[in-house]
Amino acid sequence: MHAQFDPTLMHKNIVHALVAMCAVALASVAAGCGNPSATSSSSANAPSGAPAASAAPSATATQTSAPHTPLGQFLSSGKPLFPHDRVVAYYGAAGVPAMGVLGSASPSGIAPRLLRQARAYDRFGRPVIPAFELIAVIAQGAPGPGGTYHGVTDTATVRQYLTEARRINALLIIDIQPGRATFLPLVKHYESLLRESDVGLALDPEWEMTASQVPGHTIGGTTAAEVNGVGDYLAGLVRAHHLPQKLFAIHQFTLDMIANRSAVRYHPELATTFHVDGFGGRSIKLIKYHAISTHDPHFHNGFKLFYTQDTDMLTPADAMKLRPQPDLLTYE
Repeated sequence: MHAQFDPTLMHKNIVHALVAMCAVALASVAAGCGNPSATSSSSANAPSGAPAASAAPSATATQTSAPHTPLGQFLSSGKPLFPHDRVVAYYGAAGVPAMGVLGSASPSGIAPRLLRQARAYDRFGRPVIPAFELIAVIAQGAPGPGGTYHGVTDTATVRQYLTEARRINALLIIDIQPGRATFLPLVKHYESLLRESDVGLALDPEWEMTASQVPGHTIGGTTAAEVNGVGDYLAGLVRAHHLPQKLFAIHQFTLDMIANRSAVRYHPELATTFHVDGFGGRSIKLIKYHAISTHDPHFHNGFKLFYTQDTDMLTPADAMKLRPQPDLLTYE
C-alpha cells in the first residue's frame, strides 16, 4: 500500500535547503560545461536518421480534445509531438502552493493563467499545447508509514486535473518524485491514467534518494538503466493500446543527475525530453542549459522557469533564443 501525501510530513525548511544545494549544483555545471562528453546524449542506442513517427492511433484511441486545437490535431495525426508542436506547462502539487504555481489554485482556477502563459508562445512558429505537470508522487522530508520518504496522490485527485486539462484542451503530465523508492513501481501505480492518449510522464531524479539520504538534504539522481526500465514500460503501453506518441520528460540540473545518460534508449513511441531544471540568475541558467541540453535528434529539450526563484526570469522571447530551442517550457 502506498502512503498518501501528507504536507505535514515535509520539512518546513526543505525549500530553503534546496536553495543552497542548487547554488552548489549550478556552480558545478558551470565548471563542467566545457566538457563535450558531459553535454550531449549519444545516439549509439538509436537508429540512424530522423526520428520515426509513432504508429497512427487506432479507431479505438480516445479522442480527448477538440479536433481543431493543437492538442486535438496532434492526437489524431499519428505524428511525433516534437518538433512540430511546443508544450507549455504549469508545474506543482495539488493544494501545495509552495511546490509550484499549479498548486496555487484549483485546477479550474489556475487554468486561465496557464492559457495566458501558453499564448505568449503562439508567435514563435509552432502550435502550442498547454499542460498541467502534476507532482503525483511527492518526496517528503520524513519517512512516512512505509519509510519511503514520499507520499502518493490518490488517482481521483489526479483525474480532477485530467478533467480540467481536457476542458481546456491541454495535456496532463504525471510527475514522480520517488524519495527512497524507485520510479517504475510508482509509475505503474498510475497505469490506468497513462493508458489515456493525453497523459504524459515526467521523472524528477533530484528526489530519488539512496537508503541513507533524505529529500531536502541531498540532491538525488538516477541512472540510464532505471530511465530505460520506465521508458520500455511506457513505450509498451503506447504500442499495446495504440496510443499517440507520449511525452516522457526527465528533469536534470546537474551533469551527473542521470548517470550514463548517453545510454538512455530511444523509443519512437515516446517524445523523450531532457528537461533542464533549476532556478537562479539568467547567466547561470543559460550556462546550465547549454551544458545539459542535447543535440541528438532522437531526443528533445525542455527548460524550466521559476516565477519567484529565478532572478530576472527569462521572457518567452528570451527562451526562444536558446539553441537548441526548447520543445517543452515548464513554469513553477
